[in-house]
Amino acid sequence: MVALAYTVAFEGIEARLVEVQCAVSPGIPAFSVVGLPDKAVSEAKERVRAALTAMAIALPSKRITINMSPADMPKEGSHFDLPIALALLAALDIIPQEDAARTVALGELSLDGTLVPVVGALPAAMAAAGEDRTLLCPDACGAEAAWVGAAKVIAPASLADAVRHFTGQSILPASQPGEVHRKTRMRDLSEVKGQERAKRALEIAAAGRHHLMLIGSPGSGKSMLAARLPGILPQLTAAEALETSMIHSLSGLLDEGGINRERPFREPHHTASMAAIVGGGRNAKPGEISLAHNGVLFMDEFPEFARTVLETLRQPIETGEVIVARANAHVRYPCKFMLVAAANPCKCGYLADPARACARAPICGEDYLGRISGPLMDRFDLRVEVPPVAFTDLDLPDAAESSADVAARVATARSRQSARFKDHPNFHVNADAEGHLLDEIATPDADGRALLLKVAERFGLSARGYHRVLRVARTIADLDGSGDVRKPHVAEAVSFRLATAKDV
Repeated sequence: MVALAYTVAFEGIEARLVEVQCAVSPGIPAFSVVGLPDKAVSEAKERVRAALTAMAIALPSKRITINMSPADMPKEGSHFDLPIALALLAALDIIPQEDAARTVALGELSLDGTLVPVVGALPAAMAAAGEDRTLLCPDACGAEAAWVGAAKVIAPASLADAVRHFTGQSILPASQPGEVHRKTRMRDLSEVKGQERAKRALEIAAAGRHHLMLIGSPGSGKSMLAARLPGILPQLTAAEALETSMIHSLSGLLDEGGINRERPFREPHHTASMAAIVGGGRNAKPGEISLAHNGVLFMDEFPEFARTVLETLRQPIETGEVIVARANAHVRYPCKFMLVAAANPCKCGYLADPARACARAPICGEDYLGRISGPLMDRFDLRVEVPPVAFTDLDLPDAAESSADVAARVATARSRQSARFKDHPNFHVNADAEGHLLDEIATPDADGRALLLKVAERFGLSARGYHRVLRVARTIADLDGSGDVRKPHVAEAVSFRLATAKDV
């Protein structure tokens, strides 16, 4: 029998193994596949037959049955071709059965026996490492799977190469990890004229992974600011890069087996469906919030998203994971992302300009931003009004402070947080802190506490809002190089919490 790593994640980014068994028995010649297969799996027998014929291997005139265990789990996709072929070859004693039993395999077969790449090689390698088995995958997937390191990865270009490897005629070397990809150019903050307060909010959000809401009239620079956020974020750590790449592997987004150390930046259109944002569909694939894991999810024209889509963000924001529930499985994906939302103040966008606002102002603004529910708005740590840029400011030279300058401060603040949470593996940045740990690291001094209590009473902060102010204040103190949270840090955090007209 041959084990195949099932490429849909169950309870995290974990591949579930399916045992592929082959029985050759007397009877009417037939080639059948059992075990709840879909059309692609059922058609695998024809691809396997053609590939074996191309290798001059004739199937016996007997009944051949391929069983996939567990039988109650649906099997989908063309990645079962290679394990079916290996199980058949092992049953015919063409390759050693012991070696096949120690192998996790996945790959699609073309009619001439060439192996075609499939998605999910990285989680498959993790499953192989957990079972102490060798992973056999197409040559194009080898560099991707080799990033796991704990599993030996063999990547033949064809089924014939795999057979020669198993029979000892031509032993294939283990695959090596692909290159670390880096983006060629990041957009720079120095290109943004004015908007100093919004830039400060970007810096704080990047330093502590805080959720950010930008509200301003059309053309004020909201999208321009968000597009420059990746340039000030620190690179992914090795563990984060592997975890993020495993999600991208399930979606087929890894380029030539390389792992990207840049944090993901996803920007779905406001017409995206709930399955596209949260995850789901026929194969329960990860959605945009999981593809943005350890990175940024930018949602422009935030109120234009469907209300049901926006409300589904509430739980993932709090828990850092999303469960895609289906009739046959509950799929759990991680989704610790930084949400950056941009919105106009009203439908036309000119609520603050009496000369251009519609006749329904200010009710139009209340109705438009009212599409964002109170519980969802309460989850934004930073809220910034982005005013229009004056024409005179457009003629000014580029700002002196570049993305590299801001990124250096963000990296320093992140390093302080890494040292702070080194004994807490579930916490990485200030936005993760909660409970007693949050009280320990973010309790302000007497003046700061008095200010926060006054603001909480005056503006009716929720318990969630109160704790989010503490987290932001802790991040501001980290950027300031302060070990204690003081009154100025609390004051700035509060100013970003109560930054829009809707809040007051």
